[in-house]
Amino acid sequence: SRRCGLAAGRSYSGGGAYPSVSLTCPLPGVPKAVFAAAESRERFETRVTVLENGLRVASQNKFGQFCTVGVLVNSGSRHEAKYLSGISHFLEKLAFCSTAQFGSKDEILLTLEKHGGICDCQASRDTIMYAVSADARGLDTVVNLLADVTLQPKLSDEEIEMTRMAIKFELEDLNMRPDPEPLLTEMIHAAAFRDNTVGLNRFCPVENTDKIDRAVLHSYLSSYYTPDRMVLAGVGIEHEHLVECARKYLLGVQPVWGSGQGRAVDRSVAQYTGGIIKVEKDMSDVSLGPTPIPELTHIMIGLESCSFLEDDFIPFAVLNMMMGGGGSFSAGGPGKGMFTRLYLNVLNRHHWMYNATSYHHSYEDTGLLCIHASADPKQVREMVEIITREFILMAGAVGEVELERAKTQLKSMLMMNLESRPVIFEDVGRQVLATNTRKLPHELCALISQVKPADIKRVVTKMLHKKPAVAALGDLTDLPTYEHIQAALSSKDGRLPRLYRLFR
Repeated sequence: SRRCGLAAGRSYSGGGAYPSVSLTCPLPGVPKAVFAAAESRERFETRVTVLENGLRVASQNKFGQFCTVGVLVNSGSRHEAKYLSGISHFLEKLAFCSTAQFGSKDEILLTLEKHGGICDCQASRDTIMYAVSADARGLDTVVNLLADVTLQPKLSDEEIEMTRMAIKFELEDLNMRPDPEPLLTEMIHAAAFRDNTVGLNRFCPVENTDKIDRAVLHSYLSSYYTPDRMVLAGVGIEHEHLVECARKYLLGVQPVWGSGQGRAVDRSVAQYTGGIIKVEKDMSDVSLGPTPIPELTHIMIGLESCSFLEDDFIPFAVLNMMMGGGGSFSAGGPGKGMFTRLYLNVLNRHHWMYNATSYHHSYEDTGLLCIHASADPKQVREMVEIITREFILMAGAVGEVELERAKTQLKSMLMMNLESRPVIFEDVGRQVLATNTRKLPHELCALISQVKPADIKRVVTKMLHKKPAVAALGDLTDLPTYEHIQAALSSKDGRLPRLYRLFR
């Protein structure tokens, strides 16, 4: 006891010191606990300031030594209708290269290294995001760097040539990957929104890699990289400091492509078309090694959902969580989503299916709810049958326990993701870019809690009236015709015998 201190003299038996005190009652003689109270919520709400040139500055306070700051631009592959397809892909690869102040990418990385910083750029269908995570004390340097990277890139011939090589390699790799999900996602968008907005290819087509040069990039940048289409977002810094840096480095700056107006900005609204895109491909040798992946055919079926600006977005998010799914290797395992419909109704009942997963893509003017499934080529017909049946059953009864579980999972996933500072940054930036404000997590949780079974049925009924979008990859010998899939999904009664007859 003398050697180990006070801890050695403590009794850790099952409550022997207080044998008569219930576990639900406080222990006698122990002072009442005083818990730390959170400061007023107002201090941690997202603050937004609009500068004179139209640039929005948004920030979210958060404890910690590091901050994440970045510029989000309302620009992406959906805006390339009047340009060569693939410009956004090029801009993503050219980010954080030489600028007016920095002679090379290495200089940028060395500058960030002094503040323990890292940088990244991601281009999507509707947004390009330049982000830096670094010590909050280096905010001035970080904003200066971001302004230079977005408005003063050199885009040298050598950098553009290196980018061409990188993109060609990435396109080759995309077609060789064992996991075809990125390819299928492109195909389902192209089928759902044929030749318009979010249906345009996110990756640069091979035939365009040699056509995109500095003049083409400058022409695009002059149209879309304007202050009114940008948000400077930060997490982990004081709002006033961020606004001060924005005024210093992003107000009145002359871009390298000049101040002249480019072509008119594409404001097209997404037009859902439905349809099918099929790619016959030999998937028998997609992986090497002693245990290669078996040959699979991949099918993705989708229907138009809604924009993230609509009230129905939350019910669709709950529906997507309720469908769930994943890979067959984890079907039924603890903590693997074993209660979602695609596990219970599909993976746990059909051992030959390798994957059944629900995805929900949402944009400012449309959305797409789809299910990706994969199986042996000989069982494609039955696989499509099963997936179409799941779409029909969405319009059926929704159990109270099932709905509550899906809502709880969605809230849990939302709160867990928002534990990460870069995720908060992206959430702040995207929401402010789209709506000029931000819904806080507790507001979203309240909306999720309000979803009723009638809401799920309403959004599904609306969704099932649309033509399906279908993407198919692999050996498609036994794939049912698009007309059969469309007829099955338009079944009003959803009776299974009728669905089965359609495919036989």
